[in-house]
Amino acid sequence: MKKYIALFFVLLITGTAIAQSDLEQKVVSGRKNDASQENKPYVILVSADGFRYDYAEKYHATHLLNLAGEGVKAASMIPSYPSVTFPNHYTLVTGLYPSHQGIVNNAFYDPARKNTYSMSNKAKVADASWYGGTPLWVLAEQQHMLSASFYWVASEAPIKGMNPTYYYVYNDQIDIHKRIQTVVDWLKLPPESRPHFITFYFPQVDHAGHSYGPDAPETGEQVHFVDDAMDELTKAVKSTGLDVNFVFVSDHGMTKIDADHAIAIPAAIDTSKFVVSGDATLLEVYAKNASDITETYRRLKNGAMYYKVYLKQDMPANLHYGKSDDLYNRIGDILLIPDWPKVFTFNSSRKPSPGTHGYDPYLVKDMHATFFAWGPAFKKHLDIPAFQNVDVYPLITDILGLTYTDKIDGTKQLANKVLVKP
Repeated sequence: MKKYIALFFVLLITGTAIAQSDLEQKVVSGRKNDASQENKPYVILVSADGFRYDYAEKYHATHLLNLAGEGVKAASMIPSYPSVTFPNHYTLVTGLYPSHQGIVNNAFYDPARKNTYSMSNKAKVADASWYGGTPLWVLAEQQHMLSASFYWVASEAPIKGMNPTYYYVYNDQIDIHKRIQTVVDWLKLPPESRPHFITFYFPQVDHAGHSYGPDAPETGEQVHFVDDAMDELTKAVKSTGLDVNFVFVSDHGMTKIDADHAIAIPAAIDTSKFVVSGDATLLEVYAKNASDITETYRRLKNGAMYYKVYLKQDMPANLHYGKSDDLYNRIGDILLIPDWPKVFTFNSSRKPSPGTHGYDPYLVKDMHATFFAWGPAFKKHLDIPAFQNVDVYPLITDILGLTYTDKIDGTKQLANKVLVKP
């Protein structure tokens, strides 16, 4: 008994130490801004997860609407497919579609590794070998411009050997006022130590949208939480005396689903022959033996009700999620996509949450995200039509004066439209 009690306390102490470590800021020592970078602009890239394109108006987010009204407001921003959190956050900072940067879903199977990536696995999230592309903070650090992250997908992984100079391991325990004060503290550092690119992340709206649905008062409350926090953040940043540019985005939207009639995983999928990955709005089926694909595909097509079945090579080209785009060979051999508002369930005894995302954004407008931007680099009082989120990367590189040589999917169309010409 004493042995088990001792083991319990070791585990408790270890867990406490890990949790405490996650609360501490990580600082990469020895880095300084190059003198040529010290007078460059500042950008804070803010993501409010699941903040649907119409939430600001729907829930009267007055602070955000006023800020956007002084700068640039997009009708919406079109997420990449699948319209889920990890792929789109990483697309925003690489300018690459998920199929081109490797994070093809929140969880996915890699046949070459015979291993699965999952956003809930901290070790996988921090493993740089899963990530392609060059995130904005890596690009900045490579050009001797310091960066900081108060959370962003992949910021914990040393991609190309680099984390942001200042960053935190994701956790929910740090108070919002502390987070805002940390950003202010970064901006008050001496010029040689001050980050010019900062990321900041809010999870609250997405959590409420899933749990209660996009039309619930609880979701509106979290929209107001983000709205008030952005008011606090912008006022606190203004107190530094620096002219800072803000880019406020979301990764995707949110929609109400048919939670009463979820679709069970089709019996035609033999799990001894296939690995099944994905979520409520996309099932990816990976064959252990390619010879099993054709017959299983035929059976799935014949039995499909309320969902579409595709071979990887037959996926709609505009989604950039087919065989020709699958640079990392991480997309399933067979893909099952439910018809909105239907969803798949892995547990038929458990009713799905009322809200979700992940659908084709060209078919389901509720998947569209938010884009607002303001600050000295942006034109004033400008409304623009919807655009693809891959264009955010070249926009921010233009503001910061960073150069990139890697091929990306984003274009300069957004930057040319919204930035003040020198």
